[in-house]
Amino acid sequence: MNFLLDYFTSLNPMNFLTALPGNIAQGVIWGIMALGLFITFKLLNFADLTVDGSFATGGAVTAMMLLAGAPAWVAFLVAFAAGILAGLVTGLLHTLLGIPDILAGILTQIALFSININIMGQANRTISASKYTLMLSLRDVYTAIVVALCIVAVLIALMYWYFGTEQGSVIRATGSNPKMATAQGTNIGFYKIVALALSNGIVAMSGSMMSQYQGFADINMGRGAIVIGLAAIIIGQVLGEAIFRKHFNFIVRLIFVLVGGIIYYLVIGIILWLKMPTDDLKLFTAVIVAIFLAVPYLRGKSKNSFKKLAKTNKKESAAQEVEKDA
Repeated sequence: MNFLLDYFTSLNPMNFLTALPGNIAQGVIWGIMALGLFITFKLLNFADLTVDGSFATGGAVTAMMLLAGAPAWVAFLVAFAAGILAGLVTGLLHTLLGIPDILAGILTQIALFSININIMGQANRTISASKYTLMLSLRDVYTAIVVALCIVAVLIALMYWYFGTEQGSVIRATGSNPKMATAQGTNIGFYKIVALALSNGIVAMSGSMMSQYQGFADINMGRGAIVIGLAAIIIGQVLGEAIFRKHFNFIVRLIFVLVGGIIYYLVIGIILWLKMPTDDLKLFTAVIVAIFLAVPYLRGKSKNSFKKLAKTNKKESAAQEVEKDA
């Protein structure tokens, strides 16, 4: 009892509140990465592991552009272009060479590790806010949140518009039913490449923002990005469906991907505030993702069980009425 009392009295709520803006800022930035992953994971039904590499590519390109004297917004756009190239490679490996989606992403991810080192010339590069004019920085968290939210608002609006166009609708159709899309004369290979390029371009944009926010680009900054992105998507989907139910349309789905990223980092903030071992963060992440992945399945299973029970009861009641009439 004394141990528990000492533990809970050592927890200072002000420490959590102080770290809260930083957690929100990181959640928004990673939420942008999750929006990129949403294109391949949800719309295209493509398990793309390129993102661990393209996220770091965005940071590496941004760092070197800033060191070369380029404005931050130019570095941001060049990082987007670099991510597009990474996605193109994965798409071409998959469509032209017939390599399975997961392996194509892994191959590009491995190649990007060496490419990112070559881009930076070393394992990491510092881009301090005191030396460079950055779009957002850890030194001014509130401004960083506003800038990141403005970028994500524009991004969600563009994604909503694009995936409502003919080309965007074809990408969604390709992911939903590739055989039907092919039967209708659609070149699904081309649209897969377009989606992968766009997805990794957005992921690299997120990497660009993260490198500016934290003040450095590192070769390992994208490690585990796929898990964080999936966590944001799944958390957002579960919460969105629970709140909006039948009104959970496409625009709301995109917004809740961002919400999922913020909630994920708030949970991480709570874990750190509770003084859990930092070495176990990956374990906690896996547990969080597993829980939210299981929720839709268990909820669907319970609904089906209740439906079956209801049907069984109706049949039994009907049979009893027939017996009484007889």
